[in-house]
Amino acid sequence: MHDLVIRNGRVIDGSGAEARDADVAVHDGRIVELGHIAERGAHELDAGGLLVAPGWVDVHTHYDGQATWDPYLSPSCWHGVTTVVMGNCGVGFAPAAPGEHEWLISLMEGVEDIPGTALAEGLTWDWQSFPDYLDALERRELAVDVGAQLPHAALRAYVMGRRGGDHTAVPTAPELEQMAAMACEAALAGAIGFTTSRTRNHRSRDGEFTPSLTATEAELLAIGRGLRKAGCGVIEAVGDFADLESEFALLRKMVETSGRPMSISVLQTPDAPGGWRKLLDLIGRAADDGLLIKAQVATRPIGVLLGLETTLHPFSGHPSFAPLHELPHARKLERLRDPELRARLLAEQPPERLRMVAGRFENIFVMHDPPDYEPSAELSVASIARRRGVSPAECALDLMLERDGHALLYSPFANYADGDLGAVREMLLSEHTVPGLGDGGAHVGLICDGSFPTSLVTLWGRDRSRGEGLPLEWLVHQQTRATAELVGFHDRGLIAPGMKADLNLIDWEALCVHAPEVRYDLPTGGRRLVQRASGYVATIVSGQVTHENGEPTGALPGKLVRGAQSAGA
Repeated sequence: MHDLVIRNGRVIDGSGAEARDADVAVHDGRIVELGHIAERGAHELDAGGLLVAPGWVDVHTHYDGQATWDPYLSPSCWHGVTTVVMGNCGVGFAPAAPGEHEWLISLMEGVEDIPGTALAEGLTWDWQSFPDYLDALERRELAVDVGAQLPHAALRAYVMGRRGGDHTAVPTAPELEQMAAMACEAALAGAIGFTTSRTRNHRSRDGEFTPSLTATEAELLAIGRGLRKAGCGVIEAVGDFADLESEFALLRKMVETSGRPMSISVLQTPDAPGGWRKLLDLIGRAADDGLLIKAQVATRPIGVLLGLETTLHPFSGHPSFAPLHELPHARKLERLRDPELRARLLAEQPPERLRMVAGRFENIFVMHDPPDYEPSAELSVASIARRRGVSPAECALDLMLERDGHALLYSPFANYADGDLGAVREMLLSEHTVPGLGDGGAHVGLICDGSFPTSLVTLWGRDRSRGEGLPLEWLVHQQTRATAELVGFHDRGLIAPGMKADLNLIDWEALCVHAPEVRYDLPTGGRRLVQRASGYVATIVSGQVTHENGEPTGALPGKLVRGAQSAGA
């Protein structure tokens, strides 16, 4: 008897092939049969009228701390994600010398906007080396599978001590040898790979640049040699690419030295709206030369959420707002309705550092439920203000006060330079890209993009109204088999005999992302933005139903994934 049989579903198998009607049988956590299945199962699910797809594989998350206290890894678990890869962007919590805990927390708080107080309370620190950290994760009960990567910042701090936090410091020859040895050790212990950051946007809580910002060629190549010695692992990098040719040449050399695959974050930025094409062209040329380099791309604009409960809003830098920051929410609303205070706020100007994000009202939109991630110009706060006959600032204030002050505004800052998603579609269609950059678990006070997998299939496979969409079967392939193969997980992302039984049963007509909301459910009551979804009837990990209609069942079959995984028999 099979452990589980899913009957009467419309199967999109993750290969890109056309959907077909079929049953799926599972035994010992693996798919054993696909087609018309006569044998009964100990447990049966009727998928009549539903899509059956592989579980989503999200290769760009930041659950490095959350994985030690939250077995579900929300919000990813609410969006059909069954495997996450964390430790991206060169930040994480292992290796960790006892005296560096607070510094690692400060860096993660600054780079990924995760409250330091929550991390300090939630992290158990029952590790020092990266293999120790993997052992600690393996002891956890989880609802999803987790893979961890070795972050450059933590490696640097462990080897170089306080000097490692200074991006201008240069490691000595013995320190380079130790970095190489530890990279090899981590990969052999099961690290999915190594990650680094070379962007000035990544700073600690104190404003210091990320330690890997200007790491020398000697440092990167030493780590690459460590991965070559291990013979396993992938590399993930993010950078500004201000000097595109030289920066890419350095990363390309790291791939050549290590012999390992690399993925690079690619975005459209307002100051260089065509730069992403040049970067993709360089990646394509490297691929033509036989190098395994891919781009990770976002499935929609990346934007900040502005509201009275988030990190930023159009008035958060105004002098008259400063006394309100620490007030209870109800008292804050009361003060903001005071005519005298409103007049002072509206007369002040935001500081220059906030103006591009929180002060450009022609690029700020109301966040509705469900959200519109391709809003047109007439939906901007500036346009609404013109129709109301008020200033954009006054309009923004009134909009944020709606829903008892819980309303949110949305300011897309990447992938929206043209006012539409044409560039994103072009990125997604490139043979050199996979979906990524959702940052599940991170940016919890400003950004809420852990829902990218749901947006990918709904926005592009069904809902887009301002341009062409994309075939659903291809989209499912991109979020399952393609992302899994990027990190060497050849045992999942495909509904076929021998493959891991990670599955989603989806009500396609009901599937949608909801508006983000602020919750105070991190350790110490820390604040975070989360986003729910509707339409996931069941999510299955290793043959066990972990979520039904978005609610956990209590099953915790998730495991630590150590390194690359071979294909199912």
